[in-house]
Amino acid sequence: MNLPSMSTQATLNVRQDNTDYRRLHGRWLVLGRGVWLALVVLTLTIFFASLPMYLAQLNTPCDGTTCWYSRLSPGQVGALKGIGLSIDVYTGFTVALTLASVGLCLVVSTLIVWRRSDDRMALLVALLLVAFGPIFATGSVVAISSPWQVPNECLYFLALALFMLVFLQFPSGQFVPRWMRLSLVVFVAGLVPTAFVAPSMPNTLVDRLTNLVSLGELATLAILQIYRYRRVSSPIQRQQTKWVVFGIAISVAIPISGSVLILIFPVLTEQGSLYPVALNMASTFGPLFIPLSFGFAMLRSRLWEIDTLINRTLVYGTLTVILTGVYIGLVIGLQALLRGIISQDNSVSIIISTWAIAALFQPLRQRIQGMIDQRFYRRKYDAARILAAFSATLRNEVDLQQLCEQLVAVVEETMQPTIVSLWLHSPEQERKHLSKRSDNL
Repeated sequence: MNLPSMSTQATLNVRQDNTDYRRLHGRWLVLGRGVWLALVVLTLTIFFASLPMYLAQLNTPCDGTTCWYSRLSPGQVGALKGIGLSIDVYTGFTVALTLASVGLCLVVSTLIVWRRSDDRMALLVALLLVAFGPIFATGSVVAISSPWQVPNECLYFLALALFMLVFLQFPSGQFVPRWMRLSLVVFVAGLVPTAFVAPSMPNTLVDRLTNLVSLGELATLAILQIYRYRRVSSPIQRQQTKWVVFGIAISVAIPISGSVLILIFPVLTEQGSLYPVALNMASTFGPLFIPLSFGFAMLRSRLWEIDTLINRTLVYGTLTVILTGVYIGLVIGLQALLRGIISQDNSVSIIISTWAIAALFQPLRQRIQGMIDQRFYRRKYDAARILAAFSATLRNEVDLQQLCEQLVAVVEETMQPTIVSLWLHSPEQERKHLSKRSDNL
């Protein structure tokens, strides 16, 4: 099978040449590193200066009307004491996760600057990670009166502006389409009320309008990234986009799934329930995936196969949701059926439900795997089916001409090359060649 190599090489050369505009040299490189270092110092200063106020907020139960998402209500504090935990334990755990988030963002940002500081796109990502790390801790100080209110608001605004700037250019480092650079001014102007006005006016008309503007900007960025992925990005850039989307999806899926459970079971939010506390702690783990995904995208996008990781996440995530729903439905249904018939109906229903889940696991997993492959990985799914059919034909086909035609058809359907040619070595030519070699010897 002979495939043309000149066109592929030309394509690769064009893509490599088009990345030269992203390189920083000379004074621009020194300036970029200096800006990154100054931002690190500024961010850490604001974070550690705001840390005592953050600790005081976590240790003080809220009154139920102006609660930051990580603060506890008096009922939740009482529920913690009921299981032998104090509010100090909760505060220590929350602060430890916050420090881990700040440290991880800083470490990944440092690695990016160390390895690829001459890449303009990588440098923007490094700046974003530095400002993003402490945003969950310092953001709670924005809405209160403190000496660090204005610096925190400025840091919050800078993090949001860098977020917009990065996703308007990611992963190529260019505005696509070019007129999108004009939208950056509009987006940044829309961030001003988000960072400086809305935090001090919660649950007001201004807050609601600000949230609508933010949702509109996020939707625009999502549409832009989809357009880039389908029309502009190269294979390597698509891998980078997949890594970042994967990290953001995991961080967002945790609070969303927890909120869905609250809508289904409102009892979880009753006074004294520990479910909101557990959800807050679990949601704190989510942002840790964002710097990791950016780090893989910038440094090791081709080290692991992201498609396989996404595929397994979709399969087992869907499987977990379905089996959990089936298990809860079986337990509730069997308890209702067995009530009055068997005294220990609760234990019997749990055992039967567990057996049912064990029996459903493997066939349901295979079914979900096939559906996801067919829907999201259609090309690989069709290629696998074609190869499986060809393997079955290979065991029964005896006509060499038919076998050659089928082999060429399989290669064309699965690999889709520009040119396909099949060359067979004749056994007679092999025997003549061997006889000539023996005569010479």
